[in-house]
Amino acid sequence: MSFFPPALENLIDKFASLPGIGKKSAQRLAFYVLSLPDNEAESFASAIIGAKKSVHCCPICQNLTDGEICSVCGDDRREKGIICVVAEPRDVLSFERSREYKGVYHVLHGVMSPMNHIGPDDLKISELVERVASGGVQEVIMATNPDTEGDTTAMYISRLIKPFGVKVTRLAYGIPVGSNLEFADEATLTRALEGRREI
Repeated sequence: MSFFPPALENLIDKFASLPGIGKKSAQRLAFYVLSLPDNEAESFASAIIGAKKSVHCCPICQNLTDGEICSVCGDDRREKGIICVVAEPRDVLSFERSREYKGVYHVLHGVMSPMNHIGPDDLKISELVERVASGGVQEVIMATNPDTEGDTTAMYISRLIKPFGVKVTRLAYGIPVGSNLEFADEATLTRALEGRREI
């Protein structure tokens, strides 16, 4: 038996489907949205629709952008010969906050995870191999999380691109094993970049 009107139950279910949002948090969010003035609720909804329509993957690095290419790929001051490979777009933000990294990125949009049925073909790995194969790349920094899935993904990619004569490095373990890059502070990320090693 439902305690709420079907439209409210549907809204709660939609919030609950978001990662990290449980049923109680979903209820709080749904009630908050219902309490908004009509114009704010419409603005919230249009922001979601607008983002879905205008944000897409950069054709070069696969990061999210609303332009033809992302701001990093379009910046002539960046070192295009150094590619930092990260799992998710939010990891790019973590590196950019450190203000120490001057190269470019490649976003995989996940990591290999047999338990979750995510293989190499589900990630943006072939796009990375194409970038390396086209020439001009001196180093690829594997910056996936230091856990089983991140290490597996890093090793798989390194085997694919080593034949191109490119130096492949892995972030030093200044980042705690089992943690996520998005929670690392700037100093830790800087140390991890400086202490990267070849794999």
